[in-house]
Amino acid sequence: MKLVTFTHGGSQRIGAISDAGIVDLTAAGLPMSMLELLSLEDGIAQARKAADAAANVVLASEARLEAPVPRPGKVLAVGLNYRDHAEESGQPIPQRPVVFAKMPGCITGPGAPVHMPRVSRALDWEAELCFVIGKRARYVKADDAEHYVAGYMCGNDVSVRDCQFHSPTWMMGKSFDTHGPTGPWLVTPDEIDIGHLDVCLFVNGEQKQASNTEQLIFGVGPIVEYLSAGFTLEPGDVVFTGTPAGVG
Repeated sequence: MKLVTFTHGGSQRIGAISDAGIVDLTAAGLPMSMLELLSLEDGIAQARKAADAAANVVLASEARLEAPVPRPGKVLAVGLNYRDHAEESGQPIPQRPVVFAKMPGCITGPGAPVHMPRVSRALDWEAELCFVIGKRARYVKADDAEHYVAGYMCGNDVSVRDCQFHSPTWMMGKSFDTHGPTGPWLVTPDEIDIGHLDVCLFVNGEQKQASNTEQLIFGVGPIVEYLSAGFTLEPGDVVFTGTPAGVG
């Protein structure tokens, strides 16, 4: 199932992609926001039932897709998490996830503008696999992490390089408004094999990144275990898992 947040007729709602268009899950009695849906104990199951019924379909051409989770409570990211990226940067393989935060206001949707900062022109791309937390997670073991993930989506960890290295935390250079494009949809775990996904990025038609999640140093399980050992992950939290070789 591919879940979306979309705008149609002046209101923002949630839906599921179908062959006919977008099944309006809000019109089927589900919440208006993805955060509210994920906060329901059986929200995904309810969404699947409504999607299968395929009532209240909106034509895709008449709607605008937004970020699947437009305003997450937390946006976390892992740096230097692909072997090919570590090799190209000449850095040793990390012994534990290199975690930093992005401000939730950086999140924007597919096709939306990414703003060039007034204070810098050192703007780079980083294609990434993102995952979204589906239920409250604390002290989760890696082998159980799949039960806490609502789904996966594409992300671009847009980075302002000079600002990134103003301090060791990286947060400033990773959090500018519009510097977290995600989407176009949130894919439920049953639809994909996250261990064998191509990760590609194009700039003006020219391919800049081409790798595979097989290159990940820390997969989703170890990331969830590491993060949840320190703080509670909540439904709707977004995690960027790192970028492969070929960054800007």
